[in-house]
Amino acid sequence: MMDWTDRHCRFFHRQMTRRAMLYTEMVTAAAILHGPKQRLLDYSLPEHPVALQIGGSDPRALAEATRIARDWGYDEINLNVGCPSDRVQSGCFGAVLMERPALVADCVAAMMDEARVPVTVKCRIGVDDQDPEAVLPDFIEKVSAAGVTHFIVHARKAWLQGLSPKENREIPPLNYNLVLRMKAAFPHLTICINGGVTSLDQAKALLDQGLDGVMIGRAAYHDPASVLVGADALWGDAPGLDASGLDAFGAVEAMRPYIQDHIAQGGRLHQITRHMLGTFTGRPGARGWRRVLSERANKPGAGLDVLDAALAELHAAATAA
Repeated sequence: MMDWTDRHCRFFHRQMTRRAMLYTEMVTAAAILHGPKQRLLDYSLPEHPVALQIGGSDPRALAEATRIARDWGYDEINLNVGCPSDRVQSGCFGAVLMERPALVADCVAAMMDEARVPVTVKCRIGVDDQDPEAVLPDFIEKVSAAGVTHFIVHARKAWLQGLSPKENREIPPLNYNLVLRMKAAFPHLTICINGGVTSLDQAKALLDQGLDGVMIGRAAYHDPASVLVGADALWGDAPGLDASGLDAFGAVEAMRPYIQDHIAQGGRLHQITRHMLGTFTGRPGARGWRRVLSERANKPGAGLDVLDAALAELHAAATAA
């Protein structure tokens, strides 16, 4: 979710769920070591629980990046072994590491030496011509032997040659049954599933089959209200302890102080509202909402008046209906 789940996106999503773990966009270990640490690692306290996702393949660099990130107080550090991007492959991290489970084990062991929170792994079921039935259990066994107890499995192969990152999210067939078998084979581990999940009903069905968690990426971004509003009920929270009573309009209203503060500090409205375009997907006025934000939020001086104009499109459509 690089360039998508930045701190503004996560803060908005947190207005719709108090319980769901939010993940950062992937940050490379080298960027943390040598780049602008505050820009890469800062977040708002209300985002908790929030996990930092790191990419890399050098155990020492990953350990140092984990040590640096300790000061930011993330709730989890996640090593990405699933991203098929060309940028990732050229740096020998992401999905290409499915071919090197021993190296992944060394990486997570080094990270755990520096971490004060759980270190988790997000992986694929295999890459290219690998046989997932053999590769995935071997990968989990070797990496868990290094101390990892929590795996998030994207239930598709990644084709490192011949498919774009976008195609890698859509073309390789999903294999949920394999991930379910991994939970049965490793009952002592936390096994979560990712890939192709678009609704809370679908997530609940997977949880009911014994999986420990469900990660939802694109659907939560493009249609956040339908995925995140009500998600806390999956934990069986009592009223008042979750955000289940908050609807899409309430989430937008809750963003006002955050937006105002961001603009006061020199930020631009578009940096936040670009993550809010899909809030009302499928509702009357959604097209007008998107149009106003897309056309006006990036203009100099754009502020809450633009948000109000976008909301007016929704109210007008509701009245007309």
